[in-house]
Amino acid sequence: MSTARVTLYSRQGCHLCDDARQVVARVCADLGESFDEVDVDTDADLVDRFGDEVPVTFVDGRQHDFWRVDEARLRAALTTR
Repeated sequence: MSTARVTLYSRQGCHLCDDARQVVARVCADLGESFDEVDVDTDADLVDRFGDEVPVTFVDGRQHDFWRVDEARLRAALTTR
């Protein structure tokens, strides 16, 4: 079971996913957090669920953002419980 507080749902060839990955990686590194990345195209249920909304980020199991990751908002979510 993962202990990562952040999950990034993405897909290959998605420029928004590339941008989101950079923000998530930077924020998590700065705060000593880890993140998991899941390719939605590996699971038909994930494609149905997230479809055109990727990238989608979850923090502590709850949906946080989609399409873009706001760095300040992500930092705030990870520093308040």
